[in-house]
Amino acid sequence: MTIPVYFINGFLESGKTEFINYTIEEDYFKIDELTLIIACEDGEVEYDLEALHNGNAVLERLETEKEFTIKNLTALAKKHDPERIIIEYNGMWNPKDILLPRDWHMEEQITLIDATTFPVYYANMKSRIGEMVRNADVVVFNRCDGVEDLPSFRRSIRAVNQFGDIIFEDSYGEIDDLGEEDLPYDLEESHLALKDHTYAIWYLDAMERAERYVGKTVEFDGMVMHGEEYPEGWFIPGRIAMVCCEEDVAFLGYPCYWEKENQLRDQQWVHVKARFAVEEWFEYEGEGPVLYVESLERCEPPEQLVINIS
Repeated sequence: MTIPVYFINGFLESGKTEFINYTIEEDYFKIDELTLIIACEDGEVEYDLEALHNGNAVLERLETEKEFTIKNLTALAKKHDPERIIIEYNGMWNPKDILLPRDWHMEEQITLIDATTFPVYYANMKSRIGEMVRNADVVVFNRCDGVEDLPSFRRSIRAVNQFGDIIFEDSYGEIDDLGEEDLPYDLEESHLALKDHTYAIWYLDAMERAERYVGKTVEFDGMVMHGEEYPEGWFIPGRIAMVCCEEDVAFLGYPCYWEKENQLRDQQWVHVKARFAVEEWFEYEGEGPVLYVESLERCEPPEQLVINIS
């Protein structure tokens, strides 16, 4: 039997304890069996002992990163025999270093971000934020009241995490309409010629709002890559982007069909004109952006091989 783990991450005062206090009392989260909460830092907000009691939850603390070991975690599970575990992780500890007991299963990872402090953290600790959000199933920006430029916050997160949910909340609840981000091209045009940084913005916006690009022609220079298990005729033309720091790069591209695909080799540069569509694709586990080549020709690599998203 495996124990589901709910991993709550974020910097100090990002609202992690408040989030857990709230969640424990929600009907959808209640169970009859015990919930073990492992807190790895102390913030201004304390745990609501009455809420923990009502939610059949028990609190344990690990004060230092050295204490966060498989041995200590196993001992806590043996002590309480929980049905599930919530970990409130310390935002200054690197989540890449996490090792969990073999019978613990990472059920969901949630990263909380204070929207009022995000620009400062992102400017000074970009790589740490990247590690926080990279594998998150949900990223929640809270305290969004009066904060401008929320669409650019979403783009910054989407650059690192392409498939997790991104939620914005203010004092009234979830924000449904963030407004439009200024785009470096005209969405009214049926043909979009993309260059360097323009490509990155298009790629991220199309991942989030694919429906508004359906039927348009996009044109760009891209490097050829072939995805694992791609069917005949399909490849990926894309660009290498720096998402957090010089050591953290990603290849950004959508599946693309061309009947002469077998003439292409990996890392070859091509100039592509393609029609944008949304279709079922196995890597998306549902629908997502795909391209159909209208014309393609070889081209020289651009001077700027790595584009910057931030």
